[in-house]
This record gives sequence, C-alpha cells and structure tokens, in this order.
Amino acid sequence: MAFHHLAVATRDVVGNHLFYSRAMGFELVKVEVRESPEGGWAKHFFYDTGDGEMMAFWELHGEEVPDEFPTGLSEAAGLPVWVNHIAFRSGSVAELEIHRKRWLEHGYDVLEIDHGWCHSVYTTDPNGTLVEWCVTTGEFDQDDRERALRALSEKVEFDVGKAKIERFRTEAEPVHRAGR
Repeated sequence: MAFHHLAVATRDVVGNHLFYSRAMGFELVKVEVRESPEGGWAKHFFYDTGDGEMMAFWELHGEEVPDEFPTGLSEAAGLPVWVNHIAFRSGSVAELEIHRKRWLEHGYDVLEIDHGWCHSVYTTDPNGTLVEWCVTTGEFDQDDRERALRALSEKVEFDVGKAKIERFRTEAEPVHRAGR
C-alpha cells in the first residue's frame, strides 16, 4: 500500500523549497495555513513526489515552538545521519545517474552505493535529513525471507558481499543553505 504523505518540520522553507523543487524535481502543489492546537499557527507545504504520494513540510510559529530545534530526522533522535532517512523509488540505475547529476549541479555532494540487491544515491537536504533515490536491482528469494525472520530473534552472520561505494563532490554552490 502506498502512503499519502510524509510530514516533517523545517526551519528554512525557502531552502527546503529550492531543494525539493529544483534538486529533487518535485512540484509544490498545496499549502495549508492553520492555527495549531497549542495556540500558534503553521504552514503545511505539500510536494507531489509522484504516484499520488506527497512529501510535506511544516513551518511552525508560536510561543510553544522553540527558536532552535533539530530538523534532521536522525539529529533529532541523537543518531548518525544515515539511520533515519527518506528513500524515494527510482525507476532504473540509469535514472539514478540523472538524480546524482542533478544533485551535483545544484550544489549537493552525493554518496552512491551499490548494495548488491539495490543501488542508491544519497545526499542531505537543507534540514539535515539524508535523502535517497533507490532502485531495487535484485529479487528476494525464500532464503532472504527466512534469514530476515531469523534475524528477529537470533544473531545472524554479517553480509559477506562488499557494497561498492563512490563519493561525488560538487563544484557548485548549494542552491540555498540558510539555517543550518
């Protein structure tokens, strides 16, 4: 089942908009401006990510909202940046190359990993959240399913295969990096 939208907070709506519209290619399709239950108010921006799904961002206002708060999903939880991240589906490895080039052109460094069963490119958005484009390149078999179930309650062996990792540094300046 698909999701309708994923919503997270941002302190930099302009930088966020430039990243998600220009570097990601998503269209801003809706904003709602509402009072919050705590007495403040908020803007809720919705970006069409395709297939009827959306990514949404909150710009929060009011006394209940601190001036500074972590907006990176992992940062807010005190975890490494790679733990909590947002992965968007890519149609092919060739399409991943297009996303990688687009990010680099817009001033974002890229990490590319061929995991063996999927291939991904990663960057960090203006909120400090790791964003991924990913394409599944393998199929899951019964051994995969059984190993996953065993891992719920047993120690399982490390994956033997080494992921192929490449880093790409941009020469361009980021489109916008305020508030970080």
